[in-house]
Formats: sequence, C-alpha cells, structure tokens
Amino acid sequence: MSTMQTLRTFLFYLLLSVSACFWCILSVFVAPFLPFRARYRFVNQTWCRCAVWLAKVLLGIRYEVKGLENIPQRPCVILAKHQSTWETFFLSALFEPLSQVLKRELLYVPFFGWAMAMLKPIAIDRSNPKAALKQLAKQGHERLEQGAWVLIFPEGTRIATGQIGKFSRGGASLAVNANLPVLPIAHNAGEFWPKEGWGKTPGTIQVVIGPAMQAEGTGPRAIAELNERAFAWISQAQRDIGALAAEDAACNLHENV
Repeated sequence: MSTMQTLRTFLFYLLLSVSACFWCILSVFVAPFLPFRARYRFVNQTWCRCAVWLAKVLLGIRYEVKGLENIPQRPCVILAKHQSTWETFFLSALFEPLSQVLKRELLYVPFFGWAMAMLKPIAIDRSNPKAALKQLAKQGHERLEQGAWVLIFPEGTRIATGQIGKFSRGGASLAVNANLPVLPIAHNAGEFWPKEGWGKTPGTIQVVIGPAMQAEGTGPRAIAELNERAFAWISQAQRDIGALAAEDAACNLHENV
C-alpha cells in the first residue's frame, strides 16, 4: 500500500471513529423521541451512508449495484455474502428499517451499544448456539411482522474473498416459517476491504441482488431446499464477478446438502 493510500486510510478511520462517537451520543438523546422508522433513518441509515461516502471519497472504494429491481416491496429475509465491514454499512443504508443479528456484548458498549439497542437488533449469545437459534426464530419473526428487513449472513462470519462458507439454515428457516422469501445478495467487497488488517485498496465493488426466492412447501425439507437454492445462486453470482473459484463453490455446495 502506497504512502498516500496509508494516509488516506488513517484519515478515513479517524473521521469514521469521530463521526461514530458524535452520532451515537447525539442519537441517545434524540432517537428515543422518534418513531421506529424515523429513528432507524436517523441513527443508522444516515451514518452508514456517511461511512460508504467516506470510503468512496477517501479510499477510492466505489460500488455498482445490479438487480435493484429484484427487491420486493414487502420486507423479507436478506441472505448476503459476508467478506468485510463495508457490506454491513451498505446494506444498512440501502434497506430500512433493517434488523440484523449481532453479538449481545455490543449492546453494552457506552453510547454505541445504547444507540444500537434502539434499532431492535437480534442480539444473540454466540456461546450458546441453541439458544441463539431459538432467539433468531422468535425475534426475527417479530421483526418481519413489524415491517423490518432481517439481514442474515448465513456463513456466520466474514470469509476471505475467493472462498465461500457453509450456509446455516437459520435464515431459510425464518423465511419459511414467516411464509416470506429470501433475497440473496452477492458482492466482492473483500477484494478492496479485506477481512483482516486495516489496509484498503481502491476499486469498484460489484453488488448483485438476486431474485427473491420463495420456499416450495413447509417443514425441514423445504427449509433445506431453499437454503441450498440460495447458496447455489450466491455461489454462481460470486463466480460471475470473479470472486469465487468453481471448485470452492462445488465443494461447499456438497457440504450444504
């Protein structure tokens, strides 16, 4: 990474941190008096748009989106590839209101956690997977009934670009039980914003939004089939944008079955 890009990256993180502190403190005092949708726009959407804009202006990380016409009018379950922090910012800005799964400990962080708690996240205890799955099913269903999108990264963690992890069935299960589709999203953000380290590379992120997928039936078999279909679509989309090798996708598709 060049000296100029290093300086730009340092400035990016400095402004991102300062803006986050300022916005979280302001949100704690303003947001409680706003209705939920307006609160989400004020607390999360505005700041996430700022983060994406800072990445564009200071780091040279731009983006192109294909498939916006595939977004259904009614909120549903979003199943997105997870490679970096960038897609969390971008998807939080694109969909509103949006509820996402996060570690429960984050809500204890002064101001930041308090602001996040007002957005109705699904805050799970990752040390207890069974309880977390039940919480996702219960609270996820509630959020969908309240008219919020539910964002799930089915790989469970950030996976380096060029790879794809096994998909958990939590998102597909939530969609089937709510009789709603899943919306698959692929991207290559990890090429420019790696999951490890603080270095960033200028470039254009390709974001591809797929067609909403409805389950064929109900029960465990329908959940597994929907999950496999979403995995297959995201894998193919990742290959199409050059972010996944064919053998990696085939190997993990076998594991998902």
